[in-house]
Parts: sequence; C-alpha cells; structure tokens
Amino acid sequence: MTALTARAASRVLGALATRYDVDHFVDFHGREPFRVLVGCVLSLRTRDEVSFPATERLFARAADPVTMLRLRPATIERLIYPVGFYRRKAARIREISRVLLERHDGRVPSAIETLLELPGVGRKTANLVVTLGFGKPGICVDTHVHRIANRLGWVATRTPEDTEARLREILPRRWWIPINEILVRHGQETCKPISPVCSRCAVAAACPKAGVARRR
Repeated sequence: MTALTARAASRVLGALATRYDVDHFVDFHGREPFRVLVGCVLSLRTRDEVSFPATERLFARAADPVTMLRLRPATIERLIYPVGFYRRKAARIREISRVLLERHDGRVPSAIETLLELPGVGRKTANLVVTLGFGKPGICVDTHVHRIANRLGWVATRTPEDTEARLREILPRRWWIPINEILVRHGQETCKPISPVCSRCAVAAACPKAGVARRR
C-alpha cells in the first residue's frame, strides 16, 4: 500500500507542479535564512500579495537581527501593515531577533529542534526555514497540505504533525520540499476548505472525494 500511495502522490504532485510556480516563495524572498524566517512569520494567516510586499518594505530598512532590533516597534508595525496581526508580528520579529543575537550569535539555526525554541516558531515555519533557507530535507505541513493529503487518501491523520510524520514515511524525497508550495497554491485556488472547485481540478480523477461537496 505504501508503494502504491507513493506512486499516486508522485503522479498528482507532478501534474500539479506543471500548473503552479513551485519556487514562488524563493523567487521573491531568496534563500537567506533570516529573510525566509521573517517572511514566514509575516505570511501566517496573510495572503502572499500582502505579506511579500511587507517583507520587502521591512528588509529595505533592516536585513539582519542587529538592524531589526534598532527599529522601533511602531516603525516595524508601519512597514508591515496591513499583514494580519501586524502588531503581534512586529513584536514577534523583534523578539526573535533578540534571541538570535543572545543565543545564536545573530545566525538563524539550521536544525528544526533549535528553530522550534525561537519565540512563536512552529513546525511549519521551522520546516520552511530548514528546507528553503538551508536546502535540507523536510516536509512543511500546513492546513492546506494536511487537508489535501487526507482528501486524496494519502494519509488518514488528525493533525498536521501526524501528517508530516506519515508523509515522511511514504513520500519520495524529491517531493519533500516542493509539496508545500504545490498544495498551498492548489488549496488556495482549487481544493478549497469549503466548496472545492472539483470541476476544474487537474487531478480530480485521482481524488476519492472529487465532486462530493458539489453533490450534497
């Protein structure tokens, strides 16, 4: 069953990869770990068209933890507005910068376990920093990846953490890094949480749930 699931997942991801820009985040942010980390913080619960320009404005003023801490909280808030929870995220960015300077000589750590010790950094952000900022193998599972992997029948899991662990067992390594970008884009445009647009889904034939929401 694992081999069959791995082949099915590879076919679906290969088909979707031809439709979406799988380097969307990296094309804009690059691979500098601190920018990837801050970009991930700003992107939480905020669409790319809002968070990407906010990251650009912020990094035009402060591109490292030292410079970031020199900015007043109100300045960071103004630069990143209108990202969601911008006041909270401004405080979080300053707090992360302070911890990086105090504990890591101003460098972003490259291990998931160490990244998880940073203020407000969860597994999604830690995996993105490790994979995109350092090129290490990892699977970033957010709500889109968790939802779609379950809809497609690749996994039967209750939490994103369980989905990550299961995907590590069944997913070929070449898809570990790009799966997040592919399924996030697919989840935003087609395989939505409510009323997925199955009629225009390129991989509907591989989905046991295709059309179910429409038939109800």
